[in-house]
Amino acid sequence: MANQFMRAEEVAKELGISKSFAYKLIRQLNQELKAKGFVTISGRINRDYFQERLYQMQKGVKDSVGI
Repeated sequence: MANQFMRAEEVAKELGISKSFAYKLIRQLNQELKAKGFVTISGRINRDYFQERLYQMQKGVKDSVGI
């Protein structure tokens, strides 16, 4: 069973970005979750929320270019 949370190393690897940028992304996503009333863990992001937000971003880009 996969861990419920992703760390910066895993985010960086999945997106092909630096670890420092992955931390910034996690910080931003955690701020969104906090605004919705969820408890967050610094330096980790809920895997399901990460996948949901990543899919929405990709879908938005594809929609804007007509793919």
